[in-house]
Amino acid sequence: QVQLVESGGGLVQTGGSLRLSCAASGGTFSNYAMGWFRQAPGKQRDFVALITSDGNTHYADSVKGRFTISRDNAKNTMYLQMNSLKPDDTAVYTCAQSRFSSLYIETGAYWGQGTQVTVSS
Repeated sequence: QVQLVESGGGLVQTGGSLRLSCAASGGTFSNYAMGWFRQAPGKQRDFVALITSDGNTHYADSVKGRFTISRDNAKNTMYLQMNSLKPDDTAVYTCAQSRFSSLYIETGAYWGQGTQVTVSS
């Protein structure tokens, strides 16, 4: 059974930076697409960024140019470097790993528990 554990969240001021990590265990990490999603209070969960098994990346328009997703297959870990943070970035950030695809995250993917990111104005 795949387990995903996020870390790196916290409180930061507007314009600051954070790096989130997602450590995976129990599966073949390198074969599958990984992604970050976020959910603000009272809102639906939104896509943030995706990285395919071969390292191609995709971003939500709202984070392009500010966030960078990466993965270290040797460490079974995915990262999200977040720069120029804004109050609108405040949310619980959750990582996901596809169960079967190298290219996308399906609804029934493996999900972590999430880490809180709060950006103060």
